[in-house]
Amino acid sequence: MKRKIIIYQVFTRLFGNRNTARVPNGTLRVNGTGKMSDFDAERLRRIHDMGFTHVWYTGVIRHATATDYSKHGIPRQHPSVVKGVAGSPYAITDYYDIDPDLADDIDRRMDEFQQLVDRTHQAGMKVIIDFVPNHVAREYHSIMKPEGVRDLGEDDDTGKHFSPTNNFYYCPGQSFVSPVQPKEGEEPYVENPAKCTGNDRFDNCPGRNDWYETVKLNYGIDYCDAGGRSYHFDPVPNTWVKMTDILLYWASKDIDGFRCDMAEMVPPAFWAYATRIVKERYPRIAFIGEVYDTNQYRTYIQSGFDYLYDKVGMYDCLRDIVCDRRPASSITYYWQHVDDIRQHMLYFLENHDEQRIASDFFCGSGAKAIPAVIVAALMGNNPFMVYAGQEFGERGMDAEGFSGRDGRTTIFDYWCVDTIRRGYFDRRHLTQDEMHLQLKYQQILHIANREAAVREGEFFDLMYVNPQTWKFNPRHEYAFLRKFEDEVLLVVANFGPDRVNTSVNIPAHAFDFLGLPEKEVRAIDLLTGQEMNIELKKDGAVDMDLRPYTGRIYKFSTKMEETPYLLNVHNKDEFPPAHTAEHLLNQVMIRMFGCERSRNAHIERKKSKISYHLDHKPSRQEEKAIGDKMNELIEEDLPVTYEDVDRNHVPEGINLDRLPEDASQTIRLVRIGDFDVCPCIGKHVRSTSQIGRFEILGTNWDEQSHTFRIRFKVIP
Repeated sequence: MKRKIIIYQVFTRLFGNRNTARVPNGTLRVNGTGKMSDFDAERLRRIHDMGFTHVWYTGVIRHATATDYSKHGIPRQHPSVVKGVAGSPYAITDYYDIDPDLADDIDRRMDEFQQLVDRTHQAGMKVIIDFVPNHVAREYHSIMKPEGVRDLGEDDDTGKHFSPTNNFYYCPGQSFVSPVQPKEGEEPYVENPAKCTGNDRFDNCPGRNDWYETVKLNYGIDYCDAGGRSYHFDPVPNTWVKMTDILLYWASKDIDGFRCDMAEMVPPAFWAYATRIVKERYPRIAFIGEVYDTNQYRTYIQSGFDYLYDKVGMYDCLRDIVCDRRPASSITYYWQHVDDIRQHMLYFLENHDEQRIASDFFCGSGAKAIPAVIVAALMGNNPFMVYAGQEFGERGMDAEGFSGRDGRTTIFDYWCVDTIRRGYFDRRHLTQDEMHLQLKYQQILHIANREAAVREGEFFDLMYVNPQTWKFNPRHEYAFLRKFEDEVLLVVANFGPDRVNTSVNIPAHAFDFLGLPEKEVRAIDLLTGQEMNIELKKDGAVDMDLRPYTGRIYKFSTKMEETPYLLNVHNKDEFPPAHTAEHLLNQVMIRMFGCERSRNAHIERKKSKISYHLDHKPSRQEEKAIGDKMNELIEEDLPVTYEDVDRNHVPEGINLDRLPEDASQTIRLVRIGDFDVCPCIGKHVRSTSQIGRFEILGTNWDEQSHTFRIRFKVIP
């Protein structure tokens, strides 16, 4: 089965930090730092259960920092060429080393990184790390390079501004002038001759807003040739060889991909050279490029990149729509502009460079961007990325120190991101709004990867037949279809602040292009579980209600019967919290005792009874473990979602032998996170936190029949 790539970017040293001191410009001792070990099995399972397939561990390679690790044999960095106290993860000081901030045992930091990779794989996800090819820290010096490897710059002729055999560019006869003056009592930073700066400053005096803490790597381009820029790629430049060896070194650590920083500042010829060599030896490795020049997208894809940031295109478009600076109909232009390479475009709404959605500089509320999440995650089979904290509505409005109050989460300071701390380490203190937002993300991401129509289906934009009418507003509404085989999704997003009754036209061309029949179908909204009949008719319309800042994701099958189906008919209305608890309890018992789901349950509002056939009478400790596990799952706030499937295409592991003989061909599946799935049409809560507290009132054991009965209640 194909998978849609959904990446979770985490700034590694911030993720696990639970030190809430948060002193601006605070040291590691004062503000603390997260560790690789914070990504334990529980945290990784939670990330996986959100729907992520990959984790991008940002900032794991050793970079410049003002923290002194010299007692571990790690060279000190001069504060005048370090941004912030913790330092930028994009000023690498040793390409063959791991950031000591992240290790519990600093002298075993590489082993701890390997364990992190292994744990991530065991959790069912892949690992991405940064590769920073354009520049390194001013005081770059590798102490961990393999035997026989020559350091960057070690053999350079520093008397030349440019040489095809040098790794750096120099300003002969000129000393480097830092825009940051040394503190009182501090020796000045000395660099003579000056190396040229990472953001293509080829003089010795970069400004404070330049990347003054970095030096530009030389890939064989003379930027100051008399006739303009000239290229020297034959013979292969030494920098190409060294940087490719670095890629091979990390690929050998069993990682799965590189996010390549500022890839467009490095010539495509190098990428063609390096990606070919790496992929020949490690075919699993994916390359993600940070490229902003849309005119060069195809060049970099042809040079070996699997995916490129679509920042200047789809990100800027969606941000402006969320902020009501351009209409939702603008989306059409931006996917069409890259339609031939759209499967290579990485969509996102936040990353470490961009302002947080909920910041005062964006739109002030994470919930307002849910329509953009729906569109970005579901309109294509290309990758989608979320930045840690985005799913909780992190505002990024702290003034951490070097990083001021700019709506971004710092990459330069030691800090604790409180929404992440609570979301992963103290969920009891998440607000209702934060929990609700996370639930929405989880639902959307699960839909993105579970629905074949999203993973590998066809896409049809409906905007060209939905102009401004009294019922459809292209300023705030965006609609499209996805289809795979007989499964269809009709997706409509409402970027506006008002609840509206809209009408979406579906043209004859969509029927021809997607092979849709004209018939009446029963559709279910995958976000809410609400159902409605849709009359599929060429050039017809579908009416629906849209709440503010959300959308509808209607799923139907073109093979579905025209009449509503009945599945597991109930004689009475259940109490949704208790009925959802029954689903959870069934799976808890299956996992703890290896039994079947209960065939004898009486679920009621005041108290419920449920029986299981077990091979032994549970001990008091086991009974307590049942209750503890139930309340743990309830607290995790797992989403309850619905899926209609043809009974001939039921996912593996789902037992249908309890369905009535006259059950419909179409089966309703109820999923509780990734913990449980079973056929049912009963009423349920939207997420497990709405169950309340689970309490066992008593138990009975029948030795003769080996029946274990549990009496329980839920307290919402």
